[in-house]
Amino acid sequence: MEEPQILARLMNIFRDIFDEDSIEAVPELSAKDIEGWDSLAHIRLILTIEKAFKIKFATSEVREIENVQGIVSVIKARV
Repeated sequence: MEEPQILARLMNIFRDIFDEDSIEAVPELSAKDIEGWDSLAHIRLILTIEKAFKIKFATSEVREIENVQGIVSVIKARV
């Protein structure tokens, strides 16, 4: 799966989780850019991404993700 396809799917997930239709899933997007992206939302986001892409993140990966590019990198390595 190519990065543009991953970003398009992630954009829909982000918009759903954060209930904000204006979110653009760009590589540099991080928690500081989205109101409400706290630890609980982060877990919901990871679980939703795992289900959507049929992958599992390692605990260390979840802790190390700092932005959308980090998520994309893990997805690309798994699919």
